[in-house]
Amino acid sequence: MNPTTVQRGIVVRDVMKLKYDLVEGVATVRQALEMMQYVETKCLIVNKRHPDDEYGMVVIADIASKVLAQDRSPDRVSIYEVMTKPAITVHPEMDIRHASALFSRFGLSRAPVVDREGEIIGIISHTDMVMKGLLNLS
Repeated sequence: MNPTTVQRGIVVRDVMKLKYDLVEGVATVRQALEMMQYVETKCLIVNKRHPDDEYGMVVIADIASKVLAQDRSPDRVSIYEVMTKPAITVHPEMDIRHASALFSRFGLSRAPVVDREGEIIGIISHTDMVMKGLLNLS
């Protein structure tokens, strides 16, 4: 290898999941849970209400702390009440080491991956970065 050549690291695009699930913010927590149970996921991305809006995110821990622990009815709580918005997003060409540092700094477990136009193209988690990327880093 030429000493002036910089070796490309593993980037988010290499390890992200292409399948992700969207939910509308007006959905109830029960509706979201039913969707999460069906697709066997631990998070849902909350869709934008209009083009200038931002994406949100709901993870199981949000529902546990803001609904279950507070003894609130999942039929009476909307996703808007428990989601995190705006969701912190990552670029597909971000090195997974930088993405992991970002996750640690902000206490994230997963994040949407967005293209240059701000559209979601996938989702990345700590598990994806560690299990798919760590062993391939040189």
